Amino acid sequence: MDNIRLNVALLRKKVPNLTSAAKSVGLRPATVSNLSTGKIPVGRAEVRTIVALAELAGCSLDELILRGESVEMIQTGIKTLDLFAPISKGGTVGLVARPGMGQLVVLAEMLHRLKREGFVTVLIKPKGDYPELDDVLQDVDFVTKNIEETEKIMQREGVDKDYALTADRSYVLSGEMFSLQESFDNNGVSSVTTFLIDLKGGAVDEDLPYGPLDTLWQFDADLAARHKYPAINPIYSTSSILEGSYLDPVHHSIQQRAQKLLRRYRELRAIVNVHGLERLPASESQVYQQGEKLEAYLTQPFYVAEAFTGKKGEDVKLQDTLSDVKKILDNPSSIASAEELDFIGNIK
Repeated sequence: MDNIRLNVALLRKKVPNLTSAAKSVGLRPATVSNLSTGKIPVGRAEVRTIVALAELAGCSLDELILRGESVEMIQTGIKTLDLFAPISKGGTVGLVARPGMGQLVVLAEMLHRLKREGFVTVLIKPKGDYPELDDVLQDVDFVTKNIEETEKIMQREGVDKDYALTADRSYVLSGEMFSLQESFDNNGVSSVTTFLIDLKGGAVDEDLPYGPLDTLWQFDADLAARHKYPAINPIYSTSSILEGSYLDPVHHSIQQRAQKLLRRYRELRAIVNVHGLERLPASESQVYQQGEKLEAYLTQPFYVAEAFTGKKGEDVKLQDTLSDVKKILDNPSSIASAEELDFIGNIK
């Protein structure tokens, strides 16, 4: 039962407004979202939930549930993303953030890295005036005005290329994104990795703001306020890649242990912020300091921010991230302080 997952692409295509549809048959949108991203494994879901989703999509259970299909992970070289919420090639990533949390910087960095790897980058310009998007455009090959223009460019560039497509939530709400994805299927455009953003910040208040997703990046106000960038919450961000036998067991084990430590560290931070570190017993104080080191390690200098930070952008291979995080989990005393881990690449 470990090697099964929902056919997210089919759900997106068949049920454009899944939030309303799920509620209409008594399903919680949050449950559907967690099933889509793998936060709730399909094997642990109630049978009635899966049956209801199949009925909504007008498909069979065999069509809704993918068994044993390989998933290709895009290694971004960004530590916190690759460890906690990796991207599947051809999947859909939703960025959930309020303005000021750094989502556009993360998006710009992703487009920079994907373009470097040979992806054709396309941004559908959102309706309205958003000058803040100008900072993203440096690594965008094509800026389109609408869905039709996007289709034409992909047909002209070639259906066999790898695309990184960015669109605002307004295109999801209007149903245009679903039409575009259907067009991809019909025209043989097979590799489109989609990034959905919400420039108005309303997605934060929705259980299923973009419909079903392969990967969810939940941005964190506390991390942003403390300038711990990228400010992506390692506990609530998730990906369907983290479930199933195609994930390396070592990755899964380290990810689970790291997440558990960071969850406890956040609980202890609340105490320390009020009463000070001296109120913690010695064992909890060690956990706190260990979590502080891991949180600092997960910060990273970005290429697109070099002019502002004065720090050179860093790539960290997934294997190095796993090795470094294991070192922090197993032997935190080998690292002198959290400060020496702030905005580095890998541990030297």
